[in-house]
Amino acid sequence: MSKLTDFAEARRKSTKMVPVPSVSIMPERDLGEAPALECVHLGIEFGGLKAVDDFNVTVGKTEICGLIGPNGAGKTTVFNLLTKVYQPTHGTIMVGGRDTAGLSPAKVNQLGVARTFQNIRLFSSLTVEENVEIGLHNQIPCGMVSGILRLPRHWKAEREFHDRAMELLDIFGMTGLADHEAGSLPYGAQRRLEIVRALATNPKLLLLDEPAAGMNPSETAELMENIVKIRDQFHIAIMLIEHDMNLVMNICEGICVLNFGKIIAKGTPEEIQRNDAVIEAYLGKQKKEVEA
Repeated sequence: MSKLTDFAEARRKSTKMVPVPSVSIMPERDLGEAPALECVHLGIEFGGLKAVDDFNVTVGKTEICGLIGPNGAGKTTVFNLLTKVYQPTHGTIMVGGRDTAGLSPAKVNQLGVARTFQNIRLFSSLTVEENVEIGLHNQIPCGMVSGILRLPRHWKAEREFHDRAMELLDIFGMTGLADHEAGSLPYGAQRRLEIVRALATNPKLLLLDEPAAGMNPSETAELMENIVKIRDQFHIAIMLIEHDMNLVMNICEGICVLNFGKIIAKGTPEEIQRNDAVIEAYLGKQKKEVEA
């Protein structure tokens, strides 16, 4: 069996999706726990144009959820709303049961939301380890005075930063690259480093924006393994935007489909693959009729 087939079979056997009150679904194992994310009637307008409208979704505490749709559907706009890069025009975003209304991107990150980007945003001239340590800045407190005077507390924090950074890099087998400049890494390694840096902020919800973009099939298969490993090791939810349908259908437990800023379908991978509205959004009505 291929790795993709193995993943799909393991997901089907281990995950039972059940309805929840917000007309959504989540893994049965997450019932009784506060969802990692709840969006209720979420939307944003730019000059009267509704870029996202009436976005309602619930993501279980340990769910791997896919957000898919054609180019321009509004997927990255949703991520920008969840991280408060954009403030919603209307609607509610709850993270771990807490309302994020009025919070800044930094405060939302402290609340437990971390993300990666379509276009890699690393500190290219810093080392791999230093990029991860930047993500740790709010995890190990050390005052400015301790840092300036190099007090024992400062050196203790430095050691803790190093140890934690190496522990996180080890998840992706990157400890041997710790001293390399981030900008010198191959594309796939830079993608992995961005995920490690996001994990360093200790998230409850990890948002991955096209994590497999530019990866070859071998790198994509390894990425799938690591996403499941992250979910299982850190007990967090992961929501990903991805155009690689093999990855989405084999690794995601619940999938939400956007088109023109509106949700057109929610369900399990099997349900999404059979949904006529989804097929039409991706293939177009004429092509669908010809193939029928």
